[in-house]
Amino acid sequence: MFSLGSWLPALPSLAWAWALLDAFLQGLVGACAVSVLCSLLKVYLYIQCVNNLERQAEKEAIAARRPLLELLHMLVLTGVLALVGSRVAALVVLEFSLRAVSTILSLGKGAHSSQLYLLCQYSLGCGVSCGLSFLLEGAPHRTWNLVLAAGLAGLLALHARRLARHVCALYELHSRARYCGVCILLLAAGHGIPRLLRNALALTFAVADLAAVELINRDFLSTGEAMRFWTPLTICYTLLVVYMQEESRQSTGRGLVFRTVVVRMGGLFILLLTVGRWTDILHVFVSLLGELWCLLCSGVLLESCWKQ
Repeated sequence: MFSLGSWLPALPSLAWAWALLDAFLQGLVGACAVSVLCSLLKVYLYIQCVNNLERQAEKEAIAARRPLLELLHMLVLTGVLALVGSRVAALVVLEFSLRAVSTILSLGKGAHSSQLYLLCQYSLGCGVSCGLSFLLEGAPHRTWNLVLAAGLAGLLALHARRLARHVCALYELHSRARYCGVCILLLAAGHGIPRLLRNALALTFAVADLAAVELINRDFLSTGEAMRFWTPLTICYTLLVVYMQEESRQSTGRGLVFRTVVVRMGGLFILLLTVGRWTDILHVFVSLLGELWCLLCSGVLLESCWKQ
């Protein structure tokens, strides 16, 4: 099963160690995907603030460098995604997909897609982890594939972070002097970053949703058993989406975002108390911490989205 240790005796402790390594690598790839998303959003929001005199304080807050916080964010998110089981991660992905479709359909009524990109951070990490778990299931060189994926994802995250730092430090000067190709490109096409993110996220979550359904269904032995799980899940998620849509019409701001996270995870906790396992309950609490951590670390970007 684990290619790196195929020549070693099949010891339970060794198998557990390789499984832990695979989980860590999957979590690292998911955390890198979240880092790329945040870096590109930071670039977009900064560019939007540059030419607006009323948003100079907001621009300075976005440009503030927090290297230790960024590193801590990556480490914590990697650990959380590594700890969350595939079953709960799949449920988080499906819940966000339903919520995203509902939000997109209501965009004409005042919803903001840029905020939705930030709210999907943890779900994106879970989606990448689910997709990798499904696509590499039974692969003869699973661990090596994950190492390669983690290396490529790390390089992409590093370059996206460097782009964000370059823009925050030099975009105003370079866009006026017109001698930096990157800044000139952003000056001409920076408004297309949300569309790029939308297409990338749509593809990622399409794969993640298929993987999530398959990962959940493989635990059921019959159609009747699957229906006993999917029916209350569908009802629960539908009620949650309706509740959050009503809440978003009545109030906005940081309090609403954190309140909806608690309500969503509370609904998932109650559902899994009846149709889940005890490990699922533990993973729900880990997911709650992951959601709150992502929102806390992106507080400045969320404030910028609300002010647009």
